[in-house]
Amino acid sequence: MESSDATHRPDTDGMLSIACVQCAPKYLQPDANRDAVDDLLDGIHADLIVLPELLTSGYFFRSAEDVASVAEETPGPTTEWMHGWAERLDATLVAGLPERDGDAIFNSAATVGPAGHVDTYRKVHLFNEEKRWFEPGNRGFPVHDINTASGTSYRLGVMICFDWYFPESARTLALHGADVIAHPSNLVLPHCPNSMPIRARENHVFTITANRYGSESNGTETLDFIGQSSVCAPTGDVLYRGDREGDEVFTTRISPLAARDRAINAYNDTFADRRPDAYDLTG
Repeated sequence: MESSDATHRPDTDGMLSIACVQCAPKYLQPDANRDAVDDLLDGIHADLIVLPELLTSGYFFRSAEDVASVAEETPGPTTEWMHGWAERLDATLVAGLPERDGDAIFNSAATVGPAGHVDTYRKVHLFNEEKRWFEPGNRGFPVHDINTASGTSYRLGVMICFDWYFPESARTLALHGADVIAHPSNLVLPHCPNSMPIRARENHVFTITANRYGSESNGTETLDFIGQSSVCAPTGDVLYRGDREGDEVFTTRISPLAARDRAINAYNDTFADRRPDAYDLTG
């Protein structure tokens, strides 16, 4: 476990304590995956905790039957487990899972706080074979006002993994007021660690990319996940980048209000200077 601060919860000072968790979910073992994360969550002192994409199920599915066997509704077993930790830690948790809604299954990320289920974001941009198993997200990119136990208020947005590839994802969340973007991931492409500082800088937001590591096979092909979870500041500075392998927990404190000052200089502002009238978005 790696931490930049003392482990006590800060007094009310406008600061937000965050945690980024990197781990390696096992294929089709929801109970074992939740149990493994229990050991990582125990002892964390943070207001916001972000965990990887498809935390409960693993990623490289072999059949629709496999996906269906681990899909669950939200609220459901995983959000109940998250709520237990949210109450215990006085924190908000964001974690990925395969979500069932009627006959449809989504690659989703649930947000759960001490008071219960806040929201479930459904991944908009599906990567590779995900298109075989999941429906594309149908709820857009909402942003939620969150209040911490220490009295800090912040605006939280969520996107999942391959959403990073599309600048519109983070931009939409930022335009909706996000101070912090939680980014549960199962990254295999090598470019994301160097792209997230750009997403943070161009939108002047904090980003928390909680990635997995390890390998998975669907029987004919193997995927290698790249680890390197990261936390980026609105300046584009990388506050943390994890190793390629191994469980890691990184905690630090940030000022969410710092994301709201988007002035570049006395004349320019990241959002005020936008010219939607000049952008052709019909393509």
